[in-house]
Amino acid sequence: MAHPRYRHPARPGPRSRLGLLATASALVVGGATLAVTGAGTGGAAPVSAETAQVPVGSGGYTTALPGGASGPSDLNGNPVAPKVTDDFEGPAPTNEWWSSLIFQRYPDNPHGENLFAHPLSYLPHEGGLNMGYPDSHQLVGEGLKYEYTAVADLSLGVTGLESPDTRTADSGDWTVTAHWEGGGSTLRATIGQGLPFAYAETAGGDAEVTFTGTPEVWHQDGSTVGATVNGRHYALFAPSDAPWSLSGDTLTADTGDEGYYSVAALPSPEDLDAFAPYAHSFVTDSLVEYDYDESAATLTSTYRLETEAREGAETGTLTALYPHQWEHVTGDLTDLSYASPRGEMRVSEGATFTTELTTQGIMPSLPTVDSADHDRLATLIDEVLAEEELFPEPGDTYWDGKAMGRLAQLVPIADSIGHTEARDELLALVKGRLEGWLTADGTRRFHHDQTWGTMLGFPDSFGAATEINDHDFHYGYFVSAAAVVARYDRDWADEDAWGGMIRLLIDDVAGTDPDSDMFPRLRSFSPYAGHGWASGHAGFAAGNNQESSSEGMHFAAATATFGALTGDEELRDLGVYLHTTQASTIARYWQNQGGDTFPEDFDEDVVGMVWGDGGDYRIWWDGGHEEHYGINYLPITAGSLYLGHDPEHAGAVHESLVDKLGREPEIWRDIHWAHRALSDGEDALRMFEEQWQTYEPEAGESKPHTYQWVSTLAEVGNVDVSVTADTAHYAVFDNGSERSYTAFNPGSDPLTVTFSDGTTLRVAPGALGSTAGEGGGGDPGDGDPGPDPGEGNVGEGTLHLGADALTTEPDSAEGSVTVPDAGGRNQDGTPPADAVVLELKDLNGSFTGGDTSFALPVDSGNGVGNAVQVRVSYDFDGDGSHDREETHHYFPTNDLPGWEVYTESQGLSSGDGQFADLEGGSVRLEVWSALGGQDSEIRIGGGQGATLGIPFTD
Repeated sequence: MAHPRYRHPARPGPRSRLGLLATASALVVGGATLAVTGAGTGGAAPVSAETAQVPVGSGGYTTALPGGASGPSDLNGNPVAPKVTDDFEGPAPTNEWWSSLIFQRYPDNPHGENLFAHPLSYLPHEGGLNMGYPDSHQLVGEGLKYEYTAVADLSLGVTGLESPDTRTADSGDWTVTAHWEGGGSTLRATIGQGLPFAYAETAGGDAEVTFTGTPEVWHQDGSTVGATVNGRHYALFAPSDAPWSLSGDTLTADTGDEGYYSVAALPSPEDLDAFAPYAHSFVTDSLVEYDYDESAATLTSTYRLETEAREGAETGTLTALYPHQWEHVTGDLTDLSYASPRGEMRVSEGATFTTELTTQGIMPSLPTVDSADHDRLATLIDEVLAEEELFPEPGDTYWDGKAMGRLAQLVPIADSIGHTEARDELLALVKGRLEGWLTADGTRRFHHDQTWGTMLGFPDSFGAATEINDHDFHYGYFVSAAAVVARYDRDWADEDAWGGMIRLLIDDVAGTDPDSDMFPRLRSFSPYAGHGWASGHAGFAAGNNQESSSEGMHFAAATATFGALTGDEELRDLGVYLHTTQASTIARYWQNQGGDTFPEDFDEDVVGMVWGDGGDYRIWWDGGHEEHYGINYLPITAGSLYLGHDPEHAGAVHESLVDKLGREPEIWRDIHWAHRALSDGEDALRMFEEQWQTYEPEAGESKPHTYQWVSTLAEVGNVDVSVTADTAHYAVFDNGSERSYTAFNPGSDPLTVTFSDGTTLRVAPGALGSTAGEGGGGDPGDGDPGPDPGEGNVGEGTLHLGADALTTEPDSAEGSVTVPDAGGRNQDGTPPADAVVLELKDLNGSFTGGDTSFALPVDSGNGVGNAVQVRVSYDFDGDGSHDREETHHYFPTNDLPGWEVYTESQGLSSGDGQFADLEGGSVRLEVWSALGGQDSEIRIGGGQGATLGIPFTD
């Protein structure tokens, strides 16, 4: 980011740049140090208030700036256009590791700032491109930042080149081609994240590589040179008919009018032979392809480089993988590696590699547990609604977004406790504010800037318009609020209603269409880095930066949920891809999970910001320790459960903050209670209960939301990532004694979710189902919702065994049913003709999401080797066919007279078919002897007779 997001206390109000950080904020421009100051609008050309409007469904946007507003600008407030070549195609990418090439933020620097591609760094200048391998770090800013400072070991160029600027000619998902032209010479260089090679194309002069020190040439064989400078090793490759010639510190090669050459950084001189085969296989493009397998809870990402053989036939290459990639790569890696600010990078051979990640589920909200004080929740919600200023001025894209998000979070909570009046009032408030923003002629509006290919909201803040900063942070609140509305009003989110505008905001941030003429591909997400970059222009000596990683995750979760609710699986899968990929990087790169990212001499346990050149504990304003930690937690939503995927690590991070403070958190305490709940819910609930009447919530939080969060997690326990499910929207918790299962059904038909441990959960359309608490429901659409509440006849789902049938009430007289012996046969899994069969028909009931249970008191007397077995069959619609059939493992009885209890804890032997609501259906119980030569008895009637529990209710 280029602006502070908060000041202490964290409430809306005047903002200024505070605590600007030493090395991170000093900009090297033309050899001079330029201090960054707040962006102004002075000098911007006056704009007419008359704006053209483009309708989109019920809303729309403008194609001209609102009167007095500024779009993308340089540091002096003057409008800027993308710095591209004539043959550049498509909208201009921003928020990249290389964006200072395309966005000239500083009027006196037409080339760009340091570019951190990892493992290499670059710096463009009038004569070409400086290149280096930062292989060691230093601590700066009183030890609060570690950085792998950019180094310049050599410069790629062409003889005679004097270029007035550096322009962008082309780009891929993580590669870029820069262009220089002047003095009769032309240079194009393609570089990228993970690429140990830089690829140069030349015209008008000879290839020229100048070292910044006297090189130690240890290999020279015509067109291939190996040299060491400043202790780092490089290989230079020219065409086979263009040998290198060394003069002083400069190597030249006669590459002709359409020449080329490549330069590679080598881990050691001995690795030259590993790189040489790929010297002329030039990378021309980069693309990530992802596939989400919902049923297998797996995200597969393939990173693909397009290459062109400039000489010979080799089209492969070498690529250095970040730790979050090589830990999950499916193929083999070489023994080559590099140092980087993210830890060790390991090298893959070939033009593609693939990673596989487990998708842990994205929930729209948490259930409200019975142990929470529902009356208190209702009162706290009413207190929020009674506030005088629910949308504090000035109401820009960020602060209004937070205000909408704060209210939207309360909608499912109010619904879950039956406070429907508050639910509907909250929905109306959120809808009204959203519609005000999504309407082109409102006081708040969105404008499409065709020059840059971006949606700009006005009023804006933190450089969202002038610098194209933070669009995922800001617009994520709009998308999440719209998802809550869509949960209760599907028509509102239709493409032809208000959903069309929401999709434009999503496309601005993370559109994937490579042929779009409105937006670049994946603007606010860097596929190779695995996270986003906040600054639109990346105009810093330290590269680009990402502070609030959690707000990037908020956008991803909101996109997945909005896509699912609107029936757009492609959009849902995009959200899952963004969320799952970022979850694999955040704990590692911001919190040093695993201990392999931060240097050993860096004393902090977290960083507030990840930079291109390293990590910084400090943030964009003079905040306290609570804010340094908490900026990468907020906003707390059900999409934040990833922060607890490793409860032990989450607990250690919380204790780290407490140790640093010497006390419990006081600033943003609700954010930290919510984070603490992911490792110790009871402790979080304790802190809330001790202070809930006196603390001030964080600007985007509320007391009822925090109370519901901590009370739920105190009961259900920690996130259990060992269990997955066959839906995109689920979560599993474990409190040490039992698991709780939750899932959300965004569709219009009942859904049975199957978890990897065999548990199934039936979820009504538009509802959140849970085995612990109430999740609330939405608008189910046109699907069959099943029986209405109160129309069933199964009570709470307890059936009783009678002499010849199942009943809903037990017989008052105690008795028994005889189960014939097995006659010495093994009848495991196969009920014989003489099995006891008990049935109950014409049943109506709503599926609860639970499982079959039973308690059968049985006795085989003194018989040896006897075993009793059970099968339960369901016919949900009364058509005479069994829709679900469960066979349970047999129960070996002992050889002592007396009742033993056979229960479902023996486990399922087999289970076929999915649960559905009972509508005139039936339940059938079969009991037989699986083994043994003696009859057994089942106790029925009275107060201790056999029961069958079915997962249905009236």
